[in-house]
Amino acid sequence: MLKNVAVALVDGVNPFELGVICEVFGIDRSDQGLPVYDFAVCAAEPGPIAARSGAFSISVPHGLDRLESADLIAIPADQHCEARTYPEPLLDALRRAVERGARVLSVCSGAFVLGAAGLLDGRRCTTHWRHSAELARRHPRARVEPDVLYVDEGAVVTSAGTAAGIDACLHLIRQEHGSEVANTIARRMVVPPHRDGGQAQYIERPLTHVRCDTVGEVLAWMERHLDQEMTVEQLAERAHMSPRTFARRFLQETGTTPYRWLLRQRVLLAQELLEATDDTVDAIAGRAGFGNAAALRHQFVRSLGTTPNAYRRTFRGPALAA
Repeated sequence: MLKNVAVALVDGVNPFELGVICEVFGIDRSDQGLPVYDFAVCAAEPGPIAARSGAFSISVPHGLDRLESADLIAIPADQHCEARTYPEPLLDALRRAVERGARVLSVCSGAFVLGAAGLLDGRRCTTHWRHSAELARRHPRARVEPDVLYVDEGAVVTSAGTAAGIDACLHLIRQEHGSEVANTIARRMVVPPHRDGGQAQYIERPLTHVRCDTVGEVLAWMERHLDQEMTVEQLAERAHMSPRTFARRFLQETGTTPYRWLLRQRVLLAQELLEATDDTVDAIAGRAGFGNAAALRHQFVRSLGTTPNAYRRTFRGPALAA
C-alpha cells in the first residue's frame, strides 16, 4: 500500500509540476476519509533549490536520505533537462529504490532524470512532446511513446507535460485506493478524474510545407483540394510522371506516401475547423475530405486518440461540442 511519498528536487525545478505532486499527495484530506501520506520534499543538491522562474528559491528540509523510506519517489520537471547532468547520488538513490520495490514517477521532463539513472532502459515511457525526440536520442534503449499522457511500467511511471502529471498521479491513487478515492480527490482539485486521448491532440503541427524539387506543385494542389477524391494515378498525371515514378519521388521528397500525407493534412484541417468554426462535425468531415462524420471519427481516433467532439470540448468548451 502506498503510504510514504517523497519528491526529489534539483535546481531549476518547475514550480507547477512540483505543485501537482504536492497537491495530490501532500494535502491532508482525512476530513473526507481520504488517505493521508507521509509526504516530504527532498533536495538532491545542497543549499536552497532555485525555481525555474528565477523569482524565488525553495528551502527544502530533507536530503536524499529521506528517499530510502519512500514507497513512491516523484521527480518533477526541471530547467535545461536536455543538456544537463544530474547528481550521481540522486541517480543511485533512484536505482536503489526500484531495486527494493519502490516506485518512481516523473512529471514532464523529469523523465530525463529517470533516463540518466538507467531506469528507462527496456521500458516504455513518455515525456512532454517537445522533448520526446531528445529523450529517445539520449536514451536509445528506452521505448519512448510521444503521444500518450502517461505510461505505467510498474516500478516506473512517466507522464507527459504539466497537467498530464495530474493524470498520472490520479492513476496511481486509483490503483492503490480505487476509483472512488481518485474521483473524490479529482473533484477537490476541480479536474477530470480521467482524460480521453493522448498528448497527440495538443502537439502543434501546422500544415506541412516541405521543400520539394519535383512534387512541390502537386503538394500545393493537394493542399488546396483536400475535400476532393484523388488517386496516385491522377496525381502522377498532374506531375507528368508514371504512377510508379511519382510514388517513389513523393516518398523521397516528403518522407511518406501520398495517402499518408493526404490523410495527415485532412486530420490537421479538421482540427483547425473544430477549433475555429461552429460547423457541425458532418460539415467538417466534408470540408476535410472524409465524406462523413463516421469516417472522420475513425481517422481522428486513430491519429489523435480522441474523438472530434471530445477534441472540440477540449479546445472550445462543452457548449460547442455538439
